[in-house]
Amino acid sequence: MTETLWAPWRMDYILGPKENDCCFCLPASHVGPLPERLVLYSDPVSLVIMNLYPYNNAHLMAAPRRHVATLALATPEERLALINLAARATEVLDQAMGPHGYNLGINQGAVAGAGLADHLHFHITPRYQGDTNYMTVLAETRVIPEHIRATYDQLVGLFN
Repeated sequence: MTETLWAPWRMDYILGPKENDCCFCLPASHVGPLPERLVLYSDPVSLVIMNLYPYNNAHLMAAPRRHVATLALATPEERLALINLAARATEVLDQAMGPHGYNLGINQGAVAGAGLADHLHFHITPRYQGDTNYMTVLAETRVIPEHIRATYDQLVGLFN
């Protein structure tokens, strides 16, 4: 028996233009949200962006603006901005979605699971009691219950 899971929203990404290879690198002059790139917040040092391939609904990432690969290479200002943005992201998610907990972390290096190993980023993943269900366990498939643009619209104003 063949199982089919439809994800038509992915076609926009597959066929859409690719501005650059790094989703965290923004135009130098840009500060603030950037809906077409799913950036919820950016300032001169750091940004918060939605994960296009989320583990759970509203999986966010915080990153320095500067293209830097490791925490050790980040400046003290960038490190502080990352942890402060992770804290702010949990406050926003608490207000908007009320998760029961979070997975917070950095995958540094490709062998550690970093999909974009050349640009340091911090994962903020909301978790809910029972969010690992039969789809995840038996079918090895995650179900994201809300369209990523709807989640973006719900969160973007809360970062200001």
